[in-house]
Amino acid sequence: MCHENLLTGSWEAFYIWVMAGTDTKQAVIEYPSGLPELLKLSDLELTHELLFLAAAKLYEIGRLSSGKAARLAGMNRMTFLRELDRIGVAAINLRDEQIEAEIRAAREMAG
Repeated sequence: MCHENLLTGSWEAFYIWVMAGTDTKQAVIEYPSGLPELLKLSDLELTHELLFLAAAKLYEIGRLSSGKAARLAGMNRMTFLRELDRIGVAAINLRDEQIEAEIRAAREMAG
């Protein structure tokens, strides 16, 4: 797909471009027909939001790195990390044992 399509503002074109060259599959999510209107979103905006929310959750529980989650959401990594705040997900996603290891390493370096 040509980069010119990205300039049209089409999220679909961007997503197709991001996923180009990857082995992809599709998932279908059924939802009530009135859901986009209830959430004050277009059908396309709802699709984008659902992809973002799925990617954010997979990142939050440690199943995907921020880069892979961003790619799933059709965003660059920095935009994805900034958007996480909107839904209350921490951009720095360390487990307790990782935090403890970082603290130990910092103490060893300091002392």
